[in-house]
Amino acid sequence: MAEERVQRRLAAILAADVVGYSRMMQADEAGTLVALKSRRTEILQPLVSKHHGRIIKVMGDGVLIEFASAVEGVSCAVELQEAMAAANDAAGESRCLVLRIGINLGDVMVDGGDLYGDGVNIAARLEGIAEPGGLCISGSVFEHVNGTLPYSFVPLGPQTLKNIDRPIQVYRLADRNRPGAAASAVELAVPDKPSIAVLPFTNMSGDPEQNYFSDGITEDIITELSRFRSL
Repeated sequence: MAEERVQRRLAAILAADVVGYSRMMQADEAGTLVALKSRRTEILQPLVSKHHGRIIKVMGDGVLIEFASAVEGVSCAVELQEAMAAANDAAGESRCLVLRIGINLGDVMVDGGDLYGDGVNIAARLEGIAEPGGLCISGSVFEHVNGTLPYSFVPLGPQTLKNIDRPIQVYRLADRNRPGAAASAVELAVPDKPSIAVLPFTNMSGDPEQNYFSDGITEDIITELSRFRSL
């Protein structure tokens, strides 16, 4: 019997997760779960529908979303971060849910309702290097949104992403409060406050299933440092 041909398509993939989710669940499991479900119902799902996206799957605190358009994907991501920030202001510190988002435009393999391949994997890795409350996009996404959307992006240069065999050109969304800034910003101003870079921790156990633990330490340190207004 002939081997079944793999179905492929070009898609913009958005990957998002909650910063410091493990710590929040440990502190208040029931309350965190209620808040997360509420944000999905009241904020995430309506915005995905508005921008003609499709939720591929939800994984704990994470979500993968497919868009037929990079412009729609980035627009949804920016509006999602703004809506989450507004909801956090109203909810108070104990119920703050902060997202990191990554978007990639690439070829994906289709298996039923799920998607696989580098197009998806790169989006997930971009989410991992995004700042809390921030958005990172690949060069392929930038080429489609640059000059089309009223947002400014800062080039981070070619980045080596975990388990990706080639450097990926990455751009970071600049100040969301300046939507009219030029979309072709090419230089990040030197901050006037001290800066700390938290590099990923390496899993030394030899057990790949423990990667979540080393990733969680990194997330928690970044979350705690972000509370210091002097940084």
